[in-house]
Amino acid sequence: MLADLRKQIAFVSQDVILFNDTIANNVAYGSSIEGIDRGRVIESLEAANLTGLLTELPNGIDTLVGDNGNRLSGGQRQRLAIARAIYKDAPILILDEATSALDSESERQVQEALDRLMAGRTTLVIAHRLSTIEHADRIAVLDHGEIVEYGSHQELMAKNGLYAGLHRLQFSEVNS
Repeated sequence: MLADLRKQIAFVSQDVILFNDTIANNVAYGSSIEGIDRGRVIESLEAANLTGLLTELPNGIDTLVGDNGNRLSGGQRQRLAIARAIYKDAPILILDEATSALDSESERQVQEALDRLMAGRTTLVIAHRLSTIEHADRIAVLDHGEIVEYGSHQELMAKNGLYAGLHRLQFSEVNS
């Protein structure tokens, strides 16, 4: 059934959707009708590098996030979406440009949280920022909807094709 398939997949997008509800309810959204495991919510938030946020908020995990999380920064919103995926604990994870709209510090914190989330899961990462995928087992390079290269980071760099060119371009911009 489709519902069974959906239970097996967690999704983190660049466009985080949050509800004008508590942090706890946003983290546990869609996971269980039996109620929220508050301890698991806190563990998920800690794994998503949001421990500092919890100590700053007047009502902790019972704090309202505002319409679409407007009381949170972009990095906090992204890490809240990661906490939701951690809470769901699905074996398949899809990351769609999960770090694309973040500043360097937020990206570092989000990437650390993603590394914890990806451990032991089949993960599909869609990214333009190549630092996000360098450590992937397999990378498929798409050009106009076609797979033009496939391999590990090392293999693709050795081929000196499209991936290697994009990698050099991105990292020369970072280092300049």
